[in-house]
Amino acid sequence: MNTRMRRAAVALIATTMAVSVAACGKAGDDKKSDSSSSSSSGGTNASIGLLLPDSVTTRYEKFDKPYFEAKVKELCSGCSVQYANANASAATQAQQVSTMITKGVKVIVISAQDSAAIKSSIQQAVDKGIKVVAYDRLAQGPVSAYVSFDNVQVGKLQGEALLTSLGSKATTKSKIVMINGDDADPNAAQFKKGAHEALDGKVDIAYEQSGLWKDSVAGQKMSAAITQLGAKNIAGVYSANDGMAGGIATVLKGAKISGIPLTGQDAELAGIQRIVAGTQSSTVYKAFKPEAEAAATLAVDLAQGKSISSLATTTQTSGSGNKVPSQLLTPVSVTKANIKDTVIKDGLYTVAQICTADYAAACKAAGLQ
Repeated sequence: MNTRMRRAAVALIATTMAVSVAACGKAGDDKKSDSSSSSSSGGTNASIGLLLPDSVTTRYEKFDKPYFEAKVKELCSGCSVQYANANASAATQAQQVSTMITKGVKVIVISAQDSAAIKSSIQQAVDKGIKVVAYDRLAQGPVSAYVSFDNVQVGKLQGEALLTSLGSKATTKSKIVMINGDDADPNAAQFKKGAHEALDGKVDIAYEQSGLWKDSVAGQKMSAAITQLGAKNIAGVYSANDGMAGGIATVLKGAKISGIPLTGQDAELAGIQRIVAGTQSSTVYKAFKPEAEAAATLAVDLAQGKSISSLATTTQTSGSGNKVPSQLLTPVSVTKANIKDTVIKDGLYTVAQICTADYAAACKAAGLQ
């Protein structure tokens, strides 16, 4: 190779190396840019598990799930939500936790079907470095955060609404039937505590049983109470939620018992319609959107390693003795008088949804139409 050809070859090699180095430098710059963009848009592609307890309670899949998913997407565009419903089975929910662990989620948000039974599953998740947020129900075990409503206050509101509906009939001789929630749900004990604080010493709680959060079981318990106490001797009924109130209302109608107070909780559409119709006296509205959005915010912050102290400003002690940073929201009592200013104003339901043909006359009388 002559001198001229050697010089040309060297120049070609040098040019090629320069292009290669420049390309490598650009690739590194792109990677840095992607990382910065990911951080500014809300973190990396974190996966968050959402485990809800049942599909019988209409709020979970109709409201909680979509509100939660939308807030996660808003806060973290690269995050995804893995969802599962336990369909009222503690064993199914335990398996779902295992599945979430296998999928490699960063955070699990769980509304426990059985707060004690899920403890070991939560421990397994935490052992794998997964953060756990207890949603609506305080699960046992090493939970990082808890978001719910002040559940003792929920029970107090229910009891107070019952007394208000009884009016002058609220005496120590007035016999009340009390149908509580499932003992496996720690919230049930808090609702019960609050209700007793409101009712004890003011009325006679003559019959008290658990309805297991099931309308059919609550109906059976109501039938037993009527047999035991006599239809004419029952002044009012405390039901811990709207689902059970539906079963109770059916039994009361069959026994030709009308005009007595019947409480509820969750502001289910059917419960609101019964209030309009006069077959249920009250419910408790726990706004689903702020609760779901609070849980989503906690989950995203935990996934990104951020402090949650500004969100979880109080603590609650679980059944396993764990002190859990908590965010508690404020519940609202709903009666016929404030349906328009609560569930309709918040957009939970429209007048059209509540005031179907069967309830048109009652809605007109209530001033909803």
